[in-house]
Amino acid sequence: MTLLQAYDISFRRGDRAVVSGASLTLARGRVIGLIGPNGAGKSTFMRMLAGLLAPDCGQITLLGHDMNRITPIIRARQLAFVPQQGELPPPMPVRTMVGLGRLPHGQVNGHAVHHPAVAGALTATGLLELSARPATDLSGGERARMNLARALATDTPVILADEPIAALDPAHALSMMQLFRQQAGQGKGIVIVLHDLVLATRFCDELVLMDNGAVIRHGPATQVLDDDIMRTVYGVTARRVDGAVLPWALCR
Repeated sequence: MTLLQAYDISFRRGDRAVVSGASLTLARGRVIGLIGPNGAGKSTFMRMLAGLLAPDCGQITLLGHDMNRITPIIRARQLAFVPQQGELPPPMPVRTMVGLGRLPHGQVNGHAVHHPAVAGALTATGLLELSARPATDLSGGERARMNLARALATDTPVILADEPIAALDPAHALSMMQLFRQQAGQGKGIVIVLHDLVLATRFCDELVLMDNGAVIRHGPATQVLDDDIMRTVYGVTARRVDGAVLPWALCR
């Protein structure tokens, strides 16, 4: 079943094309890694997929409905977006911050923080023991896990995450990617912006490679990240270990 689909969408800022004719299809139970060099247009593409930016042209459908015709509250019950790390969170307890994920369902205060989905999200992200701590006291990696926990607490069929493992150490990065796979195993569809090609090739069913605002390849990692792409798009050579792609040396 197709959960989210973008067809030939574009977005411009002034005279510059940030995203040009990009397409993506997300099915239930799948994890898609959105990859590409810095400035490729990945975050803008993700914000359009999340309904936070309207494309200049093209169409996005969520659960078969035109994104433009879905009310924000209904969209928030169907799609959770985990943004890149931004400003410091307010000095609220972690459990309260995660409980904000229940807002789309009309649950606030005690009804939210004591909802089973909140406890489950805190446990899944390893934050249960930190649930009473002010969010301002968390490390960058802990805040990244809190943001994901808030999305999980909403319990949506689609999760979009923009560089969710950028601030994580290797153990927590692995655990978060395993968590995404578990969520997909429960029938959710996941799109993740990633720069770590090792984790992308290990955990994603499909990679969508962007460069200069366009999707230039999509498919299994073995088809997307060949030696030519690694040289021309990333400017590096690569080695492969058990199917994972390791950027190895700068091209001279």
